[in-house]
Amino acid sequence: MPAQPLDTRNVKALVAAATAAPSMHNAQPWRFRHEPAGGTLELRADLGRAMPHTDPDNRALHLGCGAALLNLRVAAAHSGLRTDLVLFPGPADRELLAAVRLSGTDRPDGDLARLFPAIARRHTSRHPFEDRPVPAAVQEALSEAARREGAELVFPGVWHVAALLEHVRDAEGRDSMDPERFEDIRRWTRTGEQAAVDGIPESAFGPRKAGGRAPVRDFAGRRALPGRPAAVFEAAPHLAVLGTAQDRPEDWLRAGQALERVLLLATLSGLATSLTSHSLERKDLRELARDPRSDLGFVHMVLRLGYGPAGTATPRRPVDEVLEIR
Repeated sequence: MPAQPLDTRNVKALVAAATAAPSMHNAQPWRFRHEPAGGTLELRADLGRAMPHTDPDNRALHLGCGAALLNLRVAAAHSGLRTDLVLFPGPADRELLAAVRLSGTDRPDGDLARLFPAIARRHTSRHPFEDRPVPAAVQEALSEAARREGAELVFPGVWHVAALLEHVRDAEGRDSMDPERFEDIRRWTRTGEQAAVDGIPESAFGPRKAGGRAPVRDFAGRRALPGRPAAVFEAAPHLAVLGTAQDRPEDWLRAGQALERVLLLATLSGLATSLTSHSLERKDLRELARDPRSDLGFVHMVLRLGYGPAGTATPRRPVDEVLEIR
């Protein structure tokens, strides 16, 4: 399609698409600044939304901002715009994560543009999935999507899946003995009729497990929620591990872009998705998450993929709250 003019209305549309990205506990730790004279859109970290107890080095914050950056690139390509991206353009400004120069082009990135419809459809699903394998061709396409963003997506074998699930149970047990670990969840979960523009509402918690274990975090914790249904989750979930060779902030941003590219393609492929990062919040468990037989360096996210109910939409901050036009 022809390039859209880079006026205020279209800049707001790009940012609205960017902010549909997933982030840890839906904290939405991003801000944007548009410089009309240079056609540049900056992505900045909102450190007031950091999670000191569960994400002390802000790795997850960078992953979420990277996912928003990928959505911005997808929306720009859909609008016929070219994006020239520079990560950390101002090293002295620790909140400035990326600068994106937007310009018209006769050849927008078609592979990115075709992902645009999935932005509105992608939601985290905390429901049981069917006991149906993900086809090998779909797995390879998802792995290629990660590679195009400088990351690796690996589908682990049976023993590795079992180990990853055991790590989640280990993390749950440790959290039960460490009350401070619940402070971030208490801050970012919304129960009852709370009106909110961020965080995880009760409607997105999904059902509680009815016996056995669930391969998703239960954000209700020990809180009793009247009327919440129970369900039996799949015993052998289909997991994928996403990582990079290095473990620097720029790698976290690349991993976040790769994560969102994978999630959008999975959505277009008819898959439901959720993210299993609970155990990765513990340094020792994160180190154990990689398959020692693979060349994957550092794990940033464990994805759960399958066929099942689509997730519930979660609230988003108004664009005017996160966008500054200078």
